Amino acid sequence: MQHRHQHGRSDANIVGHILHQSTKEHIPFVTVSLKETSHVTATDETGHYYLKDLPKGNFILVASGVGYKSVESPVTLEGGKTIEVNFVMEDDEVLLETVVVSANRTETKRKEAPSVVSVITPLLMENTNSVTLAQGLNFQPGLRIESNCQNCGFQQVRINGLDGPYSQILIDSRPIFSALAGVYGIEQIPANMIERVEVMRGGGSALFGSNAIAGTINIITKEPKTNNLSVSNVTNIIGASSPDNNLSFHASLVDNSLKTGLLVFASNRQREALDYDDDGFTEIGKLRGNTMGLRGFYKFNNYNKLTIEYHFINEFRRGGNMLDKPPHTTDITEQTEHNIHSANTNYNFLSRNYKHKINAYLSGQFIYRQSYYGTQRDPNAYGTTADNSMMGGVQYSYSSERFLFMPSVVTTGVELNYNTMSDEMLGYNRKLDQEVNTKSTFLQNEWKNAAWSILTGVRLDKHNLIKKAILSPRINIRYAPTPLVVLRGGYSTGFRAPQAFDEDLHITAVGGEVSIIQLSPGLKPEYSQTVSISADLYKAFGPVETNLLIEGFYTHLKDVFLLEEIGKDPQGNLLKERRNGSGAVVKGVNIEGKIAPGRKFQLQMGGTIQESMYNKPESWSNNPNVDPQRKMFRTPDIYGYFTATCTPTEAFNISLSGVYTGPMLVQHFAGYIPEDTEFRTPGFFDSTIKLAYNFFATDKTTWQLNGGVQNILNSFQKDFDRGPLRDAGYMYGPSLPRTFFAGIKLTM
Repeated sequence: MQHRHQHGRSDANIVGHILHQSTKEHIPFVTVSLKETSHVTATDETGHYYLKDLPKGNFILVASGVGYKSVESPVTLEGGKTIEVNFVMEDDEVLLETVVVSANRTETKRKEAPSVVSVITPLLMENTNSVTLAQGLNFQPGLRIESNCQNCGFQQVRINGLDGPYSQILIDSRPIFSALAGVYGIEQIPANMIERVEVMRGGGSALFGSNAIAGTINIITKEPKTNNLSVSNVTNIIGASSPDNNLSFHASLVDNSLKTGLLVFASNRQREALDYDDDGFTEIGKLRGNTMGLRGFYKFNNYNKLTIEYHFINEFRRGGNMLDKPPHTTDITEQTEHNIHSANTNYNFLSRNYKHKINAYLSGQFIYRQSYYGTQRDPNAYGTTADNSMMGGVQYSYSSERFLFMPSVVTTGVELNYNTMSDEMLGYNRKLDQEVNTKSTFLQNEWKNAAWSILTGVRLDKHNLIKKAILSPRINIRYAPTPLVVLRGGYSTGFRAPQAFDEDLHITAVGGEVSIIQLSPGLKPEYSQTVSISADLYKAFGPVETNLLIEGFYTHLKDVFLLEEIGKDPQGNLLKERRNGSGAVVKGVNIEGKIAPGRKFQLQMGGTIQESMYNKPESWSNNPNVDPQRKMFRTPDIYGYFTATCTPTEAFNISLSGVYTGPMLVQHFAGYIPEDTEFRTPGFFDSTIKLAYNFFATDKTTWQLNGGVQNILNSFQKDFDRGPLRDAGYMYGPSLPRTFFAGIKLTM
């Protein structure tokens, strides 16, 4: 496509509307853009759009939106002329055309991405009554959310069986999620600040950090596109007794010139504690959370854009017993209060011939935590933690119509990631001062046409806790013999440095004392190699669209990190040491299927079959009666999910969803029981139904009433430890018992 370019105002404009293929109704809020330029807009509430002062020449105009197949149209733009281009779009129920950024940090159609990228949409989170990021992550193959503490509700996400620190959580593609943020962070991010979540299993692109061994979870925050407002409230009754109220708001404003936009959001959460087994101690803690933030952009001209994002989180949580009394007068209390400030700035430059792109970015996150992790009325269990993270970098890309044998995009850049943390609990003689900085540079080239993508890259990281710089090569290949068959393969390497991780900053009550993690003096880095292959198949049977994804993965871990009980400190607290093990192999298959007979019904199912084994049996307890174990704990051999949506009328929606967790081995420490042991859990099926009805007050205003039941079958753990000597970490299965909910939502 040949382009001509000019400076100043051209008065070359495009107007038009977008209709739905089946209903012939106008579609609002669809993105319309001039391909390979920075000119973009969205249809208004009536389904019309307007692009003005465009460059002269021959271009491709693209209409795209979540849930619709992209449509393209060639256009010739001349100065002083306005042309009309109308589109007709059809549903993309299997998200074939969804645009993602996590495969290579550039916008790419999902089917053309060199790596498999799964997308969690706001609609999926709404249909499954997911009010936080943690709840929504359950509905992707290879992902599993688990709760690890009866007192404070510490949760983590596992990708392909590997626990939380093996994954990299990104906010708008930036790795600003620190170890401290990872303790409770996935439950602190509300759904109303999320545009979508992109999940990439495995190492993927060299542009992402080498610690993304299991994969990346990229939280794309909402960007202002149109003028709109939404307010909603959902009240859950957990276990038929404990209310959990979630109030959220967001508003978006964009000026007529589309040069400036601002979105603001806020949420409030009030959850009361639940004592499920009536022993006076919580299984689900009390929570008070407030979030507020904004995202805005300013376009200096057609080639320069500045984006800013900021959010603030204040959260108080407490679990244990006697929640109305000071912590040091109780048998067990785990209590934290977080104040989190997080900000991102992003500057994009695009050359006038659209071949050169520069992206400069700076992000920061500042956390202050006050905590109490104590037992037996301990007055010295108070602590404070300060955590500061900064990261910045510059990325340059050059698009070539032909490099060696195919069109390509070469990308290079540098990054600096810096984190300081001070965690102090004087009562336990614990003062952890940690400074981590990583200097990185990367080089990547992606050859790409309709049938092939070959993404090769290398990343060089110098971590201050490791003597030598580490080179991490990565390669991903996509081959599409037909537009409906996509085959992929990938290889990546990574590492984890010998540093404190999120679980080290969480103190668990065990046997009337607390459990503290410390690092072995001789702890070495952990290295990984991952291979993945997949087949992504699409087929339409008349109006019925289907998609089947089969993905195999194999990860080898060298000097794998382990936790081993090593005794007690002078205060009687249980000590666990992080040390290196013999190595491990995690391998398995992810399967996902989607069926969409039409707009009125959709079914999506996914499952994982895997094996997670150490090379040799590894000790985890100092009890001589407990044998070393080869199998990794908390890694079921099979787990999965399903979602089904039925829309019999435009106003009425029925949603069914479920999460299955297969049997697995868990550790059970002595206290309530006489000695350490391991236990094979039963399987669990957590199912949810939600009904929603929309009242269309005007063309622009909609009221919705909704309600339903989570964990319909009350598939919940039955053998919690009881009383002050319990092991609070002995928790498995679904995070909530049967829960009733009702909500109301206003959009306009």
